[in-house]
Amino acid sequence: MDNVVPSSDGEQPTPAASAAPAVTTAASPASPEAPPGRTARRRRFGLLPRILLAIVLGIVLGLVMPEAIARVFTTFNGVFSGFLGFLIPLIIVGLVTPAIGELGHGAGKMLAATAGFAYLSTVLCGLFALALSMLLLPRMLSGASIDSLDNPEDSAIAAYFEIEIPPVFDVMTALILSFCLGIGLTLVKRGALQESFEQLRTIIVRIIEAIIIPLLPLYIFGMFLGLTMNGQIWTVIGTFLTVILLVFAMTVVVLLAQYGVAGWAMGRNPLRMLWTMLPAYMTALGTSSSAATIPVTAECAKRNGIPDAIADFVVPLCATIHLSGSTLKITTFAVAIMIVTGMPLHVGALVGFVLMLGVVMIAAPGVPGGAIMAAAGVLASLLGFSEAAVGLMIAAYIAIDSFGTATNVTGDGAIAAVMTKLSRGRVSGDLQVAGHPQVHGV
Repeated sequence: MDNVVPSSDGEQPTPAASAAPAVTTAASPASPEAPPGRTARRRRFGLLPRILLAIVLGIVLGLVMPEAIARVFTTFNGVFSGFLGFLIPLIIVGLVTPAIGELGHGAGKMLAATAGFAYLSTVLCGLFALALSMLLLPRMLSGASIDSLDNPEDSAIAAYFEIEIPPVFDVMTALILSFCLGIGLTLVKRGALQESFEQLRTIIVRIIEAIIIPLLPLYIFGMFLGLTMNGQIWTVIGTFLTVILLVFAMTVVVLLAQYGVAGWAMGRNPLRMLWTMLPAYMTALGTSSSAATIPVTAECAKRNGIPDAIADFVVPLCATIHLSGSTLKITTFAVAIMIVTGMPLHVGALVGFVLMLGVVMIAAPGVPGGAIMAAAGVLASLLGFSEAAVGLMIAAYIAIDSFGTATNVTGDGAIAAVMTKLSRGRVSGDLQVAGHPQVHGV
């Protein structure tokens, strides 16, 4: 018999099995197998506090931990990162394909609309950052100059060993395959193929629950431990403290604007919706990876009343094509570096750079530093950045990569809210909202 889950909007209960498989929540108080007090412990120390603890411990222990011990965590991070890279294309195929299929007729239009809104959001954030940077940074950085920094990879703590885990196919192949198969499923009668992809989704969700989510705090701890021990983060943050504060202020404005639109689309309090996305923001802050944060982002979006079919379709897609925070940060730092290195500021070239950056970001892998690596060619070709300037840009960007990533994934929830409003009456799939009172581990 189908489990009945109450709607988060107070609507009549809907069968949980009719939507995408929900990620299992922590032990419910109604569960007779749960030992007394166990549920309370899980809720008090869920994913968010574990991430915060991992960040604090990584910074504190990075000041005193011997390098020999730190290399153990670096080795783990290398293996875990490789496994993530292997799993990311499978996550996209396993979540996006059945989600598109469940949208029914009209899924192709929804796909195009999602991509269009993601590009519009990315470009608007870049233009906003460009306008504010041109207005404020010349005064804020007046008389400042800077030399190039070392490549942060040169001072990283070496792992004891590395394990290569090549993915079955790359991210772009996974996206195109998911689009083709998902739209194809909407054109044929429901059968074994649709059920097979739903079973694949269940497998992927179980892997996320059993491996990815529990190990994320340890991965985050290793990242901050390494950043603290190699010292590069302090050099870059000290050099660009003024720019960092401006970037952070702009990300706050961007998120408030995005969720103002999302709140209008869903008929909900935008500040409450933004608060619900906090676990996703903090997870991205620790991992610096949009792809690694997909499970948490999707579940937070569902708690905001996004139907499972929409969340499982929009979030993995936007993790690759919606990089508004990264575009904002790259644009601001590019202007800052041009100022402190004495390069001329040409408005036309910079506007063209932002428009092209929105396209280039689509090809950026959802891994730490992926956005700046994809943008390096555009920096050189359109803005005339030398190798030293590109190296400085990479060093500055990677040191605070997580803030842009956190803005990216939080904005994905806003895109999902807009697509929820647009999907009403335009697709034939079941868009009932399943109850998600508590995200697994959050």
